[in-house]
Amino acid sequence: MKTMPKKIHILPSLLAADLGALAADIARVAASGADALHLDMMDAHFVPNLSYSPSVVSLVRRVSPGLYRHVHLMMTRPDLYLEPFAAAGAQTLQLHVEADCDLHRELARTRALGVRAALALNPETPIERVYPYLDECDELLVMTVHPGYGGQKFIAACLPKIRAVRTRRPDLDIMVDGGVNAETAVQAAAAGANMLVAGSYLFKMPDLAVGVADLRARCEAAFVG
Repeated sequence: MKTMPKKIHILPSLLAADLGALAADIARVAASGADALHLDMMDAHFVPNLSYSPSVVSLVRRVSPGLYRHVHLMMTRPDLYLEPFAAAGAQTLQLHVEADCDLHRELARTRALGVRAALALNPETPIERVYPYLDECDELLVMTVHPGYGGQKFIAACLPKIRAVRTRRPDLDIMVDGGVNAETAVQAAAAGANMLVAGSYLFKMPDLAVGVADLRARCEAAFVG
């Protein structure tokens, strides 16, 4: 029998960090008690924005080697970048189900690199698109905003997707990213999400550790598998 995920994970998003003080903000996340750092990699094609390269993943590994490095590949062709990001220190790689590649093959390649393989899907994508791959991935990201920019409003219409996958795969780590705050994180946890990415909400707090602890406690109380 498949078991439930063991815990709630809180992941601050580097997209909301101060670009002029990345190293300091990375260290701040490491000291906060967060479970991982979430890094959004945008190619200016799959989404209308351009962000980091593998060198930023290497920076995280150098500044805070004990901080888990969770990398979201918002790319049309993530298959071209699996090895560079794995070599830079990514420990989870998320590939979009909408990407232009053979996902069966690339999920297997990701695992062969010693990296957790994850899928992601956009708000407008039917949840049924991920079903053929669920047994080949370690985690699913349900986007609760349209990817590309931080600070967007949470799309509550995505919550049924979480419930559907939680019913289908009770053991799977399910993440939400986009518009996550104290209120929407609870909604997502109640739907069955156990991994929550928060950018603007957490980074604007004077004490990041307090924000992480509060968000985790709220989600632990609300989590429904």
